[in-house]
Amino acid sequence: MDTVPIHLRGVMWSIHFDKKNITYPLLSKRRGFLMQKTSIFTSESVCAGHPDKICDQISDAILDSVLTIDPKGRVAVETLVSHKQVVIAGEVTYIGKKIDYKKIARAEIKRLGFTNKLFNFTDKSDILVNVHEQSPDIATGVDNEGAGDQGMMFGYACNETANLMPLPIELSHQLAMRLDEVREKKIIPYLRPDGKTQVSINYVNDKPVSVNNIVIAVPHNEDIKLSKVKSDVIAKVIKPVLKKFNLTVDKKDVVVNGTGVWHIGGPSSDTGVTGRKIIVDTYGGYARVGGGAFSGKDPSKVDRSGAYAARFIAKNIVAKGLADKAEVRLAYCIGVKEPTMQEVETFGTAKVSAKEIDKFAKNLIHTSVRGIIEKLDLLKPQYKKTAAYGHFGRDEFSWEKVE
Repeated sequence: MDTVPIHLRGVMWSIHFDKKNITYPLLSKRRGFLMQKTSIFTSESVCAGHPDKICDQISDAILDSVLTIDPKGRVAVETLVSHKQVVIAGEVTYIGKKIDYKKIARAEIKRLGFTNKLFNFTDKSDILVNVHEQSPDIATGVDNEGAGDQGMMFGYACNETANLMPLPIELSHQLAMRLDEVREKKIIPYLRPDGKTQVSINYVNDKPVSVNNIVIAVPHNEDIKLSKVKSDVIAKVIKPVLKKFNLTVDKKDVVVNGTGVWHIGGPSSDTGVTGRKIIVDTYGGYARVGGGAFSGKDPSKVDRSGAYAARFIAKNIVAKGLADKAEVRLAYCIGVKEPTMQEVETFGTAKVSAKEIDKFAKNLIHTSVRGIIEKLDLLKPQYKKTAAYGHFGRDEFSWEKVE
C-alpha cells in the first residue's frame, strides 16, 4: 500500500492505493482506492492570572457578591487592569447593604498571586470605581421578564472528549489549570502568575488522532534558565495532562516561551479588560460563538444565560446519542420573553430525524429568559468559578448536566 499526499480545495488529503490491484486510482474506489482528509486545528487558553482573566474574575466576584445579597440584582460590570491601576465601571442595581468594590478587587488580585511589588501590579494598586444604576429603559424590559438585550448565542458539543468538548480547547484548559496548580503548590516554585497555553491537534476524517504541537508561555524568576523551565514544564505540566488523554508529544514539538525570555507577567506588561477572551471562554474557535461576552453580567443578560442554555441543549443531544456533533443557535430581542430564533445543526451526524431532535430540544428546556434562569438555577452566586479555564466542560455547572 502506497500513500500520496495531494492538495484539493484548500485541504490536504492522503490517497492510499494498492499498486497490484488498481489501474486508475482516482476513478475506482472498489479496486483499493481510499481517500482520507487530514487537517490540524489549534485552540488556546490562558491562566487565571492573565490580565483579561483578572478582569473577568473581579467582575464575576462583584456579580456573586450582588447575588448573595439580592438574587434578582442587576449587574453589568467591566474591569480594566493596567500598570499599578484598576478601573471598575458599569451598572449595578440591587436591594441590600452597600458593596465594597475595591475590597472585592483587592481580594481577587491577592488570591491570584499578585503581591510582589516587582510585578508593578499588586493588591495595593490604585482602584478607580465608576458604577451607577441600570438604565431605566433597559430595566423596563427586564422587569417584564424580557431579554436584557438583543443578540445571538451559540452552544456546541461533540463526542471528541468525555465532557463533550472539542479536544484542542479541552487540552488547552487542562494545561492552563495545571500551570496554575504547579505554581500555587510550589511544584515548580519559580513560576509567576500569568500564562498562556496552545494546542494543535491532528485530525483524520474530522476525528482527532494525535498532538501536532504545544505552545506554553509562562513568566518565571530571572535566575532560572529557559532550558530548565522547558524541561520542568514538559515533565510536570504537559506529560501529566496528556497522560489523562492517552496522548504524547515529542519534545521538539513543544515551545516554551518562544521569545526566550519572560520574567514579568500580568497587567504591567499587558493591559487587561473584561470580556476579551470569548473564544477561550467558549469552544476555542472550533465552533461559532455569539458576539457577547459573559463575565460581569447577571443572567437576565442573554449573552450569558442564552449561551449556557444553548450548550445545555447541545450537550444533551450528543450525550443522548442523537448526534455526534450539535450546534444550537438562539437569538433574542430586548424586552421580548421568547427567543426570536431556535435552531439545531448536527452537521450530518444525526442518528434520528431533525424533527425528533427539535422536539427533544424544546422539551429539555424552555428558552425564554425566565425558563432558562429557573431550569439552570442561575440566580445563585456561582460565577467567579466560571471566569477562568472556560465556561463549558466542567460538570460543577448546571448547564453541563445531562438530564
